[in-house]
Amino acid sequence: MRLHILAIGKPRLAFAKAGVAEYLARFPAKNGIELESLRASTRDEESKALLARSEGMLRVVLDEHGKQVTSRELARKLSDWELHRTKSVAFLIGGADGHSDELRRTADWCWSLSPLTLQHELALVVLLEQLYRARCINAGTPYHRD
Repeated sequence: MRLHILAIGKPRLAFAKAGVAEYLARFPAKNGIELESLRASTRDEESKALLARSEGMLRVVLDEHGKQVTSRELARKLSDWELHRTKSVAFLIGGADGHSDELRRTADWCWSLSPLTLQHELALVVLLEQLYRARCINAGTPYHRD
């Protein structure tokens, strides 16, 4: 299963650039992860771009109003998608103004990383770390500790 992260804007903050580089390097090339940055615009234009780019993929919208899960629950969700032969999953990170209602309605899953509103560069780093953690849980490697 291929994981795609579609995010509005490229990381500009030094900590975010370093975090993104660190976690992307931890994923194997085969069945790894792909990060694509889309141009910032208005909320509606950003949401349209995210919808268009994620066409045909299982859509996970990262949104503060989404469902919160534990790392183990995320690992189970990824495992379930793989068992159901899901080919591509798109994780959608909006810009400063979030997502449109239309984008939220088209989501296969709306996921909240935290009850806090996270700056989108920070959300990207947290997402990458959690996807890496979930892959480690499913592979049985010792990265995650309960």
